[in-house]
Amino acid sequence: MTTYRAVQVTGTRDFRLVDRELVEPAPNQVRVRVEYCGVCHTDVLAAEGLRADPEQPIVPGHEIVGVIDAVGAGVGAWRVGERVGIGFLAGHCGECDPCRRGDFVNCRHQEQTGTTVDGGYAEVVYARTSGLVRVPDEVPPAEAAPLLCAGLTTFTGLQRIGARPGALVAVQGIGGLGHLALQYARSLGYRVVAIARGREKEALARELGAHHYIDSTEGNVADALQALGGAAAILATAASGAAMNPLVAGLAPRGRLVVLGAAPDPIEVGTADLLFGTRTIQGHLTGTPIENEDNLSFSAAHGITPRIELFPLSEAPKAYARMLSGGARFRTVLDARG
Repeated sequence: MTTYRAVQVTGTRDFRLVDRELVEPAPNQVRVRVEYCGVCHTDVLAAEGLRADPEQPIVPGHEIVGVIDAVGAGVGAWRVGERVGIGFLAGHCGECDPCRRGDFVNCRHQEQTGTTVDGGYAEVVYARTSGLVRVPDEVPPAEAAPLLCAGLTTFTGLQRIGARPGALVAVQGIGGLGHLALQYARSLGYRVVAIARGREKEALARELGAHHYIDSTEGNVADALQALGGAAAILATAASGAAMNPLVAGLAPRGRLVVLGAAPDPIEVGTADLLFGTRTIQGHLTGTPIENEDNLSFSAAHGITPRIELFPLSEAPKAYARMLSGGARFRTVLDARG
C-alpha cells in the first residue's frame, strides 16, 4: 500500500474522505494501523472551526487503538505488531519545566491529537512514542478506545479527590463521561450518587453502580446531597456551567467539585458556599500515558466497559453528528479496519 484513507475536516463540519500518502515515521515516532477510534465531544475543536486556522485540513479523533506497523529512528521500547492506544495528549517533550517536574499533562510543547496534529479518523496515524499507551489483550480494542479519553479522565479525576473509602461521591450527568464515572466510583469503594434530569435514567444509573439517584428537575440538588450527608466530591461531567452552579452547596466540608465537562457558559458560585465549608472547585484534564495503562488494567480487573455504537470509517460525519446530538448511548466509535 502506498496510500491510506482518512477523513479530514476544514472550516465547520466540512468532512472529506481522502487518500493520503503513506510515509515512514519520523524519529521517535511510530506508524500505527488504526483499528478503532472513539468520537469524543472534544472533537468539536477540529470539526466546528475552533482551531487557530480552521481552513487547514486536520484529521480529528483522539481515542485511538491500533497496531504499530513501523517505527522511526531512535525508537527502542516499542515494536512492530504491538497494540497501542493514543489519547488526546500527543506526547510530552520531556524537557520543559513542567516535564522536568513530572507534570507531563501540562507539557508546554505537547500537541493535541486530532486538534493540532492528525488523529484517528483514518486507517493510519503517526504518533510520538511518549504519548503511546500499551493496550492489554484482555480489553477488547473497540471498548478500549473510549477508555483512553473518557475513561482516563474520570478515573484519574476520582484519584485526585482524596476521599476515604465509603465516602459519598456524586456524578452529575449520565453520558459519555458519566456512565463510566459511575462504574469507576463504585469499583473504587465509594457510596455513589447519580445526578441527572428525569426519572427515566434512574434504573440505568443504578445498573451502572449508583447507590442513590437525584432527579435534578424535582428539587434542590444541593439539599438532596446534604440530606445524604454531603458529597466528599462531585464529578461534573455535563457540558453545562448552569447545571454545575448549584452543586457546590451540596459538598461536605472540604469537598471538591471536579469539573470534567467543557461547557460554553461559566460556572457561577456564591463566595459563601466556598468559604463556609472550605470547599474547592478544580478543573481536571485527562492523564498521562502510564496512568492510562493503569486505567486499562483497572477497567479489565473490575469489568468496567463503555457502551458503544460502531460506525464504519466512511460514516465518520454521521458518527460525529450522532455524538453531538446527545443521542448516542453512550460513545460512538469508528471501525477503521476496512
